Amino acid sequence: MSESEGGAADAVSTSTYSSPAKSLGDPGITPLSPSHIVKDSDAEDAVEQLFLVVVAIDFGTTSSGYAYSFTKEPECIHVMRRWEGGDPGVSNQKTPTTILLTPERKFHSFGYAARDFYHDLDPNESKHWLYFEKFKMKLHTTGELSDQAGSDFENTEVRWVITVPAIWKQPAKQFMRQAAYKAGMATPENPEQLIIALEPEAASIYCRKLRLHQMIDLSSRAPVNGYSPSDTIGTGFTQAKEHVRRNRQSRTFLVENVIGEIWSELEEGDRYIVVDSGGGTVDMTVHQIRLPEGHLKELYKATGGPYGSLGVDYEFEKLLCKIFGEDFIEQFKIKRPAAWVDLMIAFESRKRAAAPDRTNPLNITLPFSFIDYYKKFRGHSVEHALRKSNVDFVKWSSQGMLRMSPDAMNALFKPTIDQIVQHLSDVFEKPEVTNVKFLFLVGGFAESPLLQQAVQGAFGSRCRVIIPQDVGLTILKGAVLFGLDPAVIKVRRSPLTYGVGVLNRFVEGKHPPEKLLVKDGTRWCTDVFDKFISADQSVALGETVTRSYTPAKPSQLVIVINIYSSEQDNVSFITESGVKKCGTLRLDLTGTDASVPNRREIKTLMQFGDTEIKAMAIDVATSKSVKVGIDFLNY
Repeated sequence: MSESEGGAADAVSTSTYSSPAKSLGDPGITPLSPSHIVKDSDAEDAVEQLFLVVVAIDFGTTSSGYAYSFTKEPECIHVMRRWEGGDPGVSNQKTPTTILLTPERKFHSFGYAARDFYHDLDPNESKHWLYFEKFKMKLHTTGELSDQAGSDFENTEVRWVITVPAIWKQPAKQFMRQAAYKAGMATPENPEQLIIALEPEAASIYCRKLRLHQMIDLSSRAPVNGYSPSDTIGTGFTQAKEHVRRNRQSRTFLVENVIGEIWSELEEGDRYIVVDSGGGTVDMTVHQIRLPEGHLKELYKATGGPYGSLGVDYEFEKLLCKIFGEDFIEQFKIKRPAAWVDLMIAFESRKRAAAPDRTNPLNITLPFSFIDYYKKFRGHSVEHALRKSNVDFVKWSSQGMLRMSPDAMNALFKPTIDQIVQHLSDVFEKPEVTNVKFLFLVGGFAESPLLQQAVQGAFGSRCRVIIPQDVGLTILKGAVLFGLDPAVIKVRRSPLTYGVGVLNRFVEGKHPPEKLLVKDGTRWCTDVFDKFISADQSVALGETVTRSYTPAKPSQLVIVINIYSSEQDNVSFITESGVKKCGTLRLDLTGTDASVPNRREIKTLMQFGDTEIKAMAIDVATSKSVKVGIDFLNY
């Protein structure tokens, strides 16, 4: 039976319906119990698998890195070894998220090694290589852990943590998990060895450990860590970063065992917001502190959008198109790809120098191949193009550089920063986000003095704006802490409404006539959305949504149930606008005792309080576990 005829999924090729008192579910299954949520105390009290070390990998759009901590020394977080290569004035404790494949489509190198090798290729040869940048992908393991531990150990003794944006939906999280399985980090048979960390949550976990000397308070009128508020934005922040960089030689960061000093100002129920501003996205989460343990409760579902620092790069590319022509820029990227990479590296360096109080121009070196190719393409010089363009704030330097006025550079930031401020303003209007005490600005883009000034100017009167000094590594270190204590976030908000499609008894006057289905003399309402959980609903860690199903035939060994989602809370039917089929729940009864009553009951428990949706099932007649799989990728 198709969905439009009244079923939520074609669970089996032939379907028969039994007649429960209240409702009937997907073809091949019958719901036996009403919807309810219970607290799974066993899940909360379960003994954690013992791991020797926790390794966190932060996959950023522009750069990636890893950190780890041994469980016997959880207060010590070791940050990755410095990568070979790097750019002047830029910390290389992360490496660019770039990968280089040979002409035979084989892996060649990653990070700085990939970028530098590609740069040195002959222009004609480079056309045959595949160079990918600014994307999120997996890293290979290294031997560094054994060096620190002093002895070798098994991969099963490692708990892996992978970070993802909070706004990512279940399919993207499942993709990352399967990629990690292929990389050998964990196995489907031991899924608890790998956990997914949401980036702003990781930042929040780390920020709650901060001490006064580890942060910069943009809202304070008094000096913090030796820097006045006016110094903080611009020169002072650069000095603070240098202070941290000089202390990085050991690559080990001490995390206090007690709640950080900043928490001494917090009382039970106080609220704060974390804004994770990275290369590709900006994520926001609102947490409430629970004392004395310092556990966290999510007050408003994670939100955000594609407002990362890449938006500044796009504005720069638009500026180049305006000066030199879109047709030329597109051809240059195709014909001279390595030179285009060089140009964007040069821009990245100057982008980091942009500041509200800057008065001198910023010089961006043009690769020789850019100048040469433009003359061949247009028949006149780059200098001629600048003179003829209407862009007065970009000049030509005889040293082969574009000279941008500070206002011109700042203008490239404005569209992206305006989007961030607007989104934050919308979040602050939500009733759950009233009386926020702190705003933590984290992520690589948070290093920008322009973004700092904009956030402080817009929200400094509502709350204290705090920036961790080592802002680019906040998520990475927080992910390690999350791996050491995954139960620190006690309550989360569901980003979507989830449910399945079922058949209910048809009620005249309540159900639409077009949903009526008569089967064996019984009147059914088709396409009913049986809700598991509502969008923005609070769910505590360890709580489960329970359903009981029975196969339509005693001999049936596989039950497949389609899962639907919606951004709306009030959903009645799976055919409504905005309702999407997002996954399947597969119950495999193979290997269980088939000599059970015809009304065989399979009790299914689904968890929505973690960073991923999880499920388990029990054959009630035998009390044995049933294999359960949730697939969000193929929809």
